[in-house]
Amino acid sequence: MNTATRRAYGAGVKFYDALSGEPVYRIGRVTGVRMLRLRAGDTVLDLGCGTGLNFALLTAAVGPTGRLIGLDRSGAMLDIARRRIERRGWSNVSLVHADATDFSWTDLEVPQVDAVISTYAMSVFNDPHAAWANVRAVLRPGGRACIVDMQVPTGAATVLAPVARLTCAAGGSDIDAHPWTLLEADAHDVRRRSLRGGHIQVVAGTIG
Repeated sequence: MNTATRRAYGAGVKFYDALSGEPVYRIGRVTGVRMLRLRAGDTVLDLGCGTGLNFALLTAAVGPTGRLIGLDRSGAMLDIARRRIERRGWSNVSLVHADATDFSWTDLEVPQVDAVISTYAMSVFNDPHAAWANVRAVLRPGGRACIVDMQVPTGAATVLAPVARLTCAAGGSDIDAHPWTLLEADAHDVRRRSLRGGHIQVVAGTIG
């Protein structure tokens, strides 16, 4: 994450939940968690977790015997995520303050995870390839990964392209990054969903 992107991402803390939740983007989160096929007892990593908008969906999927690890490089985002955890009383959710492009299993305090999800975050990273390599390193063989991210709307929704570009730029995202292609190249049993006029892409698959 370069300086300009970090500034945009950090500046968005106050309105992150409104911008990245409803009415446009929550559907991608819901679909992504569903496509991850989590089971009770799984350990899941939320890469670039932000303020924890995925946490309710993920904790419901893994149940009280599972574990959720949220990782983000923004301390301000994690402060909000921490308050969310305390408010909901989740005892199986932990937070890691680290850069997605530079972390390892020692940061997570577990040797491997069963699943990884990244929603609207990979396109913010200055080196998505490094982030994806870290995902591969901590994900167990046969584990599931899901990337939810954005591109320019297609078809009839192309008319909304300027708005989509502006929204992504405001949040520090590269709308042309298409980070889900990294997953597609390495995974099998790949499933894809295109939402909101093609603006939201949800791709999940099994690794190894």
